[in-house]
Amino acid sequence: MNQESNVSVGGKERTHSILMRKSSTQKMVLKEKVVQIYEAFFHGEDPSTTNPNFWDELFLLKVNTQFIESEMDKLTGESLLELKENLNLIFYRATQALKEDNNIRRINALHTLCALVRGIFKKNHGNYGFDVINILVGFDSAESILQSLIDSINSFLTGECPTCLKQLALKFMLVLVTATDNISQNTMLEYVLINSVFEPLVQILGNRNQRPVLGQDAVLLLTLLVQYRKYESANPYVVKLSILDDELALTGYAQIVSHLLSEFNRDYVNQSEEPSTGWFSALASMVGSMFVGEEKKMELMRANDSLLLALYEAVHLNRNFITALTHSHTPTSATTPPSSPVISTAPTPFPDGSTPPSPTQDKPGSPPTQATCNVTQPTNLLVTFLQYSSIVTQETKDPTRYNNAKLCLIILTCIAEDQYANSIMHDANMTFRVLLHKMPMRHRKVTTELNPPSRPLICSLIDLMVEFILSHLMKTFPMELYLRCLGIIHRVLCYQKKLRVRIQYPWKLLWTALINLLKFLLANESQLVKKHNIFHLASKVVNIFNLFVTYGDTFLPNPTSYDELYYEIIRMHQVFDNVYSMALRYTTTESEYKDSAAKLTNHLVNIRAIINHFSPKVDSWAAANHLSSLTEEQVLEVVRGNYDTLTLKLQDSLDQFERYSEKPRETAFFTNQVRTIICDVRKSVNNLSALQHDVLQELSSAS
Repeated sequence: MNQESNVSVGGKERTHSILMRKSSTQKMVLKEKVVQIYEAFFHGEDPSTTNPNFWDELFLLKVNTQFIESEMDKLTGESLLELKENLNLIFYRATQALKEDNNIRRINALHTLCALVRGIFKKNHGNYGFDVINILVGFDSAESILQSLIDSINSFLTGECPTCLKQLALKFMLVLVTATDNISQNTMLEYVLINSVFEPLVQILGNRNQRPVLGQDAVLLLTLLVQYRKYESANPYVVKLSILDDELALTGYAQIVSHLLSEFNRDYVNQSEEPSTGWFSALASMVGSMFVGEEKKMELMRANDSLLLALYEAVHLNRNFITALTHSHTPTSATTPPSSPVISTAPTPFPDGSTPPSPTQDKPGSPPTQATCNVTQPTNLLVTFLQYSSIVTQETKDPTRYNNAKLCLIILTCIAEDQYANSIMHDANMTFRVLLHKMPMRHRKVTTELNPPSRPLICSLIDLMVEFILSHLMKTFPMELYLRCLGIIHRVLCYQKKLRVRIQYPWKLLWTALINLLKFLLANESQLVKKHNIFHLASKVVNIFNLFVTYGDTFLPNPTSYDELYYEIIRMHQVFDNVYSMALRYTTTESEYKDSAAKLTNHLVNIRAIINHFSPKVDSWAAANHLSSLTEEQVLEVVRGNYDTLTLKLQDSLDQFERYSEKPRETAFFTNQVRTIICDVRKSVNNLSALQHDVLQELSSAS
């Protein structure tokens, strides 16, 4: 009985084993069938001639993209040219399969096209001297076949078909667009210019259901297509993006960028707040941040390069996008503390009768009233971007961080030049909490205000610039970034002067930061002058002071602020005197900076006039009152009593600036950025095997 039972069990095991081997063999045969077909094509044969249903059957089989690409990799340039007819045939048939109703055939056809494009362009890097269009499609039929291909892609993106097919269509387009390191050398994109995918991408951005799944790839694809030969000829994607006025699409575009930047911000905050207990945890945290954490940060920053480029192109090209940038909305998850009650303060009017607008400020130490309890603070993309900028501008030593910081400052420059953006940022009735992060430094603890006050956005922008000025005074001096930073400050001051906008901001913070910058230039003159035109930078600083001195009565919040400006100039007169002496030295020698130094001495005329006018009067007042030192209030009293006898020179063009232009100054920067982004995107879309599996699973379950 037991023996029979054992035999029976053993028989079941053997049967099961045989069935498993049979199933495995069937899978191997299925795989081998695809490989055998590919091999026949790569050997110069055409297996489709003997089977009228060949192509219908082929595109029902799962594509082995890795085999196709590896076979192409083995070919020489000459043998690849010999296979031109077969490659043209496969490309044509795959394009035709996209027009069928069977979604599995469509999916496999798209994967086949991805493999062909990647394989051919990879070979082209070897400088074999062939034209990829001729090898892939053939010159004679390229126009009609590629038009058919783009038509199919557009129908997938706009039509009623599975989301997975839409995803794959976008991935194929990204494979095509990122086929060459230099996007402008990708001649295949000429056909994507003629047969536009712009409208389907805009439709995706405006569709709240498709946007979460397809939006990121749609924004990325649109951003890359804008880069194609944009300095050489009229790119229709540049034109269409610049005039786009579809509010839903622009808002969707902004939401995608905002969501992804918010994720970065949230990860940074979570990482910063990780608790550590004991020496072992501290050691582990330190080691982790040195290796794993640092590498992860760099990957995240590189991944955000494409997002920043997308934001830049929208802000730079499309004036309508500013509305989406500043559109106030409530975040989906309450990550910010509830609002506090606001109070109005009546600022002191100027003698001419003009009164600055009443600011809205949080009342410190007061609990939220019933009206404001449990209210989620509104936010917008600009709030998110300011927080992001405060993170990435902290470190600028390596190229990735430096380029990230530079692009952030360029975007802020474009925003600071826009009239509508300025009107929103300066609106005292539109206040936001902006969480700005500060760089750890030896002389201060890292203090990130987790519950910042609700203020107009311009206050956070100036705070960000002040923080940058103070935290990058180092030997590896980021001169270009400082010029950008000062340019942003200058632009918003010009706006305030022009429209007589008064904001409640502690301007002494800015004045102190600027004076510290001048002190740093003086202390490190011998090293810095070898690499940088520090006189040009110093002139930018001095002219910001000149703007306050000449026009401060039109935009400072009250007369007291104007008095405090003069107090700071008098108090720190030694710094300005030394800057003048330094510049004067270079005007008397044959230096490459002779002209810049001369301009700096001219820009210091009014600052020196203030110092030379008030300093003796302060000294006389102190002597008359038998005082060795004066309080701030006593100095201010002297200042207020001696304005009438001060003579200043009217300086031209203080409220003028050269508007930002990408070409030609920033052409090389953006070309390199796009090249880096393309290489990163190519890596991410080259391995579509996981997506292929998911797509086939989804289609199988749906059927």
